[in-house]
Amino acid sequence: MKHLAVRNFGPIAQADIATGDLTVLVGPQATGKSVLLQLLKLIVDKKHIRKVLNQYGYVWSAEPSENFELYFGEGMGKIWGSATSVKFNGKYFEQTAFKKRQKESFTSAKERIFYVPAQRVVCLANGWPRFFSDYDLSVPFVLKHFSETLRRQLEQSGGKGEKNKNIFPIAKRLKEPIRKSISSALYHNASIISDTEGGKKKLLLNAGNARIPFMAWSAGQKEFMPLLLSLYWLSPPAKVSLKEEITTVVIEEPEMGLHPDAIKSVLLQIIYLLHRGYKVIVSTHSHVLLEFVWAVNSLKGTTKAAKALSELFHLDSPMIDMFTDLIKHKTIKTFFFNNTPKGSITKDISSLDVGDPDNEISDWGGVSEFSGRVSDIVSEYVGG
Repeated sequence: MKHLAVRNFGPIAQADIATGDLTVLVGPQATGKSVLLQLLKLIVDKKHIRKVLNQYGYVWSAEPSENFELYFGEGMGKIWGSATSVKFNGKYFEQTAFKKRQKESFTSAKERIFYVPAQRVVCLANGWPRFFSDYDLSVPFVLKHFSETLRRQLEQSGGKGEKNKNIFPIAKRLKEPIRKSISSALYHNASIISDTEGGKKKLLLNAGNARIPFMAWSAGQKEFMPLLLSLYWLSPPAKVSLKEEITTVVIEEPEMGLHPDAIKSVLLQIIYLLHRGYKVIVSTHSHVLLEFVWAVNSLKGTTKAAKALSELFHLDSPMIDMFTDLIKHKTIKTFFFNNTPKGSITKDISSLDVGDPDNEISDWGGVSEFSGRVSDIVSEYVGG
């Protein structure tokens, strides 16, 4: 995936996104970041999406608007209007590209984009991922499919009826510094297990003598769990073949519900995914993620950039190779979704130059504007 240009699609008036290895999208709520990312997946994974929907008894229609309802969610059938223009990697797409074609083969289609939606904690509402078919038509495909993916992963790893199966930490799963960071920032040396009681599977936080059910976890612990399971799925053990068909990982608002220390754990996960060869696209409202991108941009070309990042994360040699790879070989792009009376318009703010006269660049798409304003006001009135 290299370039996506969209005009008049839902809340988007104009979007031009040329991706890097890591692509960061920022902007106010309801400016179209999610629908743009879902559109990207629909374009790339249309045949796989049709395959999944067919497995659960949904009919891919000859009318594109009905398929948009199935995919984006109930009420979204008119998201593609008469003035909509979509161009992906130099090719224009019409609505008709998303209608049923009798001779179109999709049974062997592979998924290319792994999508982690913003509403991910909903799929664990009862302490275990829900079935695809448990959701109604109002729920977007990406959430239903994500939930089903996590459910199958836990079912396969846990074994039928198996009790007290350890989920986290697991020796030799993930880099040790990442495991330690997750444990320190989120689970405070407690373990996570899956258990079966009365024929019902559930996740429990095993802290000393206490076995805490999922609904009693902190908000941050609950929000992070789908991210952890996603990382497991994308980074299987050495004996298991890699997810070679997946090329891109989309993560919506990874900072949701998390303390800055936990967000740093998420950043380590992103670096790990980049090092494994995935392209990563993140939508965010977090200044912590933007500060990280700014730091990487600033350190590029310096002689001890990898060492500086190690110090930033309070890590030593086990992550140096990943930091070096990030600095030397990975490109990072940042785009701002600006809300205008005509709809949102994207702007490349990749430099994140705090001295740029363009406020949209220097304020990082508004993410750092308030903190900067606070400093100015306090300095003016306290100093005076």
